[in-house]
Amino acid sequence: MSGMTEEFGSMVFSDAVMQQRLPAEIYSALRSARQYGKRLTRAEANVVAEAMRDWAIERGATHYTHWFQPMTGITAEKHDSFLSPAKDGGALPEFSGRELIHSEPDASSFPSGGLRATFEARGYTAWDPTSYAFVKDGVLCIPTVFASYGGEAIDKKTPLLRSMDALNIHALRILKLFGDTETAAVRANAGAEQEYFLIDRRVYERRPDLIYTGRTLLGARPPKGQELDDHYFGAIKPRVAAFMRELDEELWKLGVPAKTEHNEVAPAQHELACVYSTVNIAADHNQLVMECMKRVADRHGMVCLLHEKPFAGVNGSGKHNNWSLSTDRGENLLNPGDTPEENAQFLLILTAVLQAVDEYQDLLRISVAGASNDHRLGGSEAPPAILSVFLGDEITGILDSIENGTPYESGEKVQFKVGVHVLPRFPKDTSDRNRTSPFAFTGNKFEFRMVGSSQSISEANIILNTAVADVLRRYADELEGAADFESALHELIKRSIREHRRIIFNGNGYEEAWVREAARRGLCNYRSTPDCVPHLLDAKNAELFRRNRVFSETELRARCEIVLDHYAKEVRIEALTLLDMLRKDVLPAMSRFTGELSSTAHNKKKLCGESACRYEKTAAAELSARAAKLWDGAEALEKAVRRIDDGRLSTEAAVELCRGEILPEMEALREISDGAELIMDRTAWPYPSYGEILTSVY
Repeated sequence: MSGMTEEFGSMVFSDAVMQQRLPAEIYSALRSARQYGKRLTRAEANVVAEAMRDWAIERGATHYTHWFQPMTGITAEKHDSFLSPAKDGGALPEFSGRELIHSEPDASSFPSGGLRATFEARGYTAWDPTSYAFVKDGVLCIPTVFASYGGEAIDKKTPLLRSMDALNIHALRILKLFGDTETAAVRANAGAEQEYFLIDRRVYERRPDLIYTGRTLLGARPPKGQELDDHYFGAIKPRVAAFMRELDEELWKLGVPAKTEHNEVAPAQHELACVYSTVNIAADHNQLVMECMKRVADRHGMVCLLHEKPFAGVNGSGKHNNWSLSTDRGENLLNPGDTPEENAQFLLILTAVLQAVDEYQDLLRISVAGASNDHRLGGSEAPPAILSVFLGDEITGILDSIENGTPYESGEKVQFKVGVHVLPRFPKDTSDRNRTSPFAFTGNKFEFRMVGSSQSISEANIILNTAVADVLRRYADELEGAADFESALHELIKRSIREHRRIIFNGNGYEEAWVREAARRGLCNYRSTPDCVPHLLDAKNAELFRRNRVFSETELRARCEIVLDHYAKEVRIEALTLLDMLRKDVLPAMSRFTGELSSTAHNKKKLCGESACRYEKTAAAELSARAAKLWDGAEALEKAVRRIDDGRLSTEAAVELCRGEILPEMEALREISDGAELIMDRTAWPYPSYGEILTSVY
């Protein structure tokens, strides 16, 4: 145990390290910068940089990098050596406050949504002192934001920090109304549950679709998938357990609080959950989790798949974003306490979250948009594309009593018991959990379950923070001017419940009846990325971000363009990969096997008569018919892709072509091909089957 605690954070320039290595006045200044946003002077930054450099070199670092999160969805880094030439011909380790505070990477090749032309290369990274620096693979990584030459945010961290500022400002106003004058900051917290698949590298290397797109574009379902529910929470196989142990060790050194790991529902699927951090640090940590998963899997002869739907017919992978609010004094503002019906502050903040989700349900759906997540949302294992909030019986009952003006009777806590005397008894929760809800209250936090496994959690938290901040702003405006605070508070909560009740749904989100009921309530149901992303520019959404200084209209338009452009490019790559697989491997294999069947049928007919070759003739005819359909369909698919490649389509037109024509054509081709796979000899099929892939790590 002592080894574990000593290793945790050993590669992080943490608060404890800073306190030990920095002069007291410099540590105090840096702490104020971290907690309250105060700027460091250049002289103070020089002292921090020198201490950071010495600490990093002691841990084997030879280079430093500004570690940032561009709109690619992954992290980026440019390494610079600590060494600088000396006059005597030698070299000295140098690292100044200027190098710590900002750098100038090439911004021309990162997605900018038209903010930067290709020839306009200048961009800036700026140190984010609220997130700890760390050493990874011999490099000092300094978490930073990334902005264009004109100052526009072209990363995921800048707007996240802006949204945190907005939330802090208006949450503090609310707390002061309740007499809290001691809290100096309110922080949004997050804890991400990361789902992923592990498969053997040798199998992966024989699947071009997995290599190029992260998901299988072809593949007949195996006889056994997840039907028996025998993988979920099952005993972890030794090879996977060894991977998990090393992954934990890697993450713990980087200060990532990896906590819970288990088998997920689908074969070869697993999950890792981390303990809460403030949302900006949690976003950094989750990027490190995904990176480490891939690196550690490679060392174990495996590949980690983070695509939201890598295999048809079994569960896809999501990333549950657990979100809460807390004060700098450690108070969880979403903790209802023992008597939530009497906790007015909790009820007001809870109501604000409900109102925010209802008013900006389109933005929450947009925050998880993407071609890969479209395959998962609405599936039987994932929340539907319709936003709703699960509260459970107790909280819903309290809100009902407030709205109706009737007393709430809480009753006594029920003891959980299963009828075996030796087993301990404990208080039963007042409500069950709802795994079909996209946004569920789970005791003292909300769990947003729509985030895709490959996505950054920044987008979802930007929307949550901004939307809740804006509702709290309106609440504070109203209550600060009230003559009778208690009466105004009660009427505000009551009115908000009545106006936003439609977003509350405690039932089964998988039932078709809910889709009809949601439509009746007027809730959004955007099934795909092209359906929802254009709404990012709706007037109410643009005004929300402008009002809270999270996005300018220019930045918002750029992000809309980036997401849609990425969607079209992702689908295009999938289509080209499928064409390559069909023409170079599948069709030739079908032709060869059909020839073998025809030859065998000819020989058997001569020896045994017509009836003896029924299998060969029937199978050959079926494969020939499917091959003809595949050839024709491939030509149609190629023509559609050429329309994107000729450069005459706008981004919007290309996206619509992908959604309306290319993806349906790909699904049709897959159905034809998968049917052929079921007919052909296992050795004749050119790719590893689903059965081989999903059991490859066992």
